[in-house]
Amino acid sequence: MKKNLFKPLVMGALLVGTLSVEAHRAWVVPQETQLAGEGRWVAFDAAVSNDIFVANHAAGRFDDLVVLKPDGNTGKIDNLHKGKNRTVFDVELDKEGTYKIFVASTGLRAMWEEDGKRRMYPGRGEQYTAEGFAENVPAKADKLSVIQASRRMETFVTLGATTDGTLKPTGEGLEMVPVTHPNDLYAGEKATFRFLIDGKPAKGAELTAIREGTRYRNSQDEITAVADKKGDVSISWNGAGRYFVEVEYQDDKARKPATERRGTYITVLEVLPD
Repeated sequence: MKKNLFKPLVMGALLVGTLSVEAHRAWVVPQETQLAGEGRWVAFDAAVSNDIFVANHAAGRFDDLVVLKPDGNTGKIDNLHKGKNRTVFDVELDKEGTYKIFVASTGLRAMWEEDGKRRMYPGRGEQYTAEGFAENVPAKADKLSVIQASRRMETFVTLGATTDGTLKPTGEGLEMVPVTHPNDLYAGEKATFRFLIDGKPAKGAELTAIREGTRYRNSQDEITAVADKKGDVSISWNGAGRYFVEVEYQDDKARKPATERRGTYITVLEVLPD
């Protein structure tokens, strides 16, 4: 039986609020992305870190992760363990096709000044609701700023042949609709991805992709690109390996009472040798 996967989650508290610190990056890394056979499991590492894919800052909070199976049903996270600097878990692949493992949030975030102090709603650990917004945010607060914000973090693994069922957009927040399948990436081939904001092309979205192993080279060797009018971005990879990909979007087409719309999308992709 299918479940409603896309209810609003905790704003500002995703991964213990550490995503708001620019120097730290949150990620979920599968140990394998393309598998064959029966009775297969995939192990995952997740953390908020100073270095990409090196767990050296905080374990974060990944309790809200969802496993979307190829048939559209939800799977489950097994053997979840939170250590000091990283979280680990397993996912069973009991059906052939492409799985998406993700966490997503959307809502309004307000900031203002009251009695000389900076206030915000929702606060750390709070969940946005329309009722809570009305009760907590003064309509004429000093220096009031209201932002419509969304955040999505996901990764993909495939058992057998790739499928597209889990790649369909929800029409909410900043999302990636792969033109090139995320589990069909090779170092010698250009890949194209389409980004949507609330279901429409995210023209001008800014993408940054960084290959693993930054601790062992003098520069991050970032790949940067800007989405065209269709929301499309094409990437030529810097060799094989796992990549941290982050996309940021901002415009003034927010739903009232917000005046600004922001979206963040994060994924981890594996690029194989050509």
